Parts: sequence; C-alpha cells; structure tokens
Amino acid sequence: MSKLDDLAERVDRLVLRHGELRRSTALVEQQLAAMTAERDNLRLRLATARSRVDALLQRLPPEGAEPLAPDSPSSNDHKDSSDKEAGT
Repeated sequence: MSKLDDLAERVDRLVLRHGELRRSTALVEQQLAAMTAERDNLRLRLATARSRVDALLQRLPPEGAEPLAPDSPSSNDHKDSSDKEAGT
C-alpha cells in the first residue's frame, strides 16, 4: 500500500502544481494584454508626434534660403497698431 500512498501523494502535488501554473499563466496573460495595450498606445503617440514634427519641418525654410529680414513685408504684418500709428 505504500506505493499506492506515494502515488496518491505525487498526484496531489501534481494537481496543486497544475493549479499554480494555471494561475501563473492567467497572470502572465493579463500582464501581456496590459503591455500590448500600452505598446499600442505608445505607438499611436509616437505616430502623432512624428506627424507633428513632420508638419513643423515642412514649415521651415529650405536649406540655404535667406532668413527673413527684420523689416521685410511679412515681418511688418506682425507689428502692433501702436508701431503703425507711430509711423515706424
């Protein structure tokens, strides 16, 4: 009977181990789902940031282009009304 008792004890340990492994697997699957969602969110944020940077780069003048002079017509458009009234 001792062989039968040893076998029953081993089966009990295997059943316990199986339960532990199932719980561990479920926890890992939850963590994986959370990390996948976070990765997807970060990818979306990265794509948005890249688009914004690309839009800003498009607004830059081409390389070698002359910068706008301080008294160029486009810079005069930004002067406030008191400067225009003063005749400057």
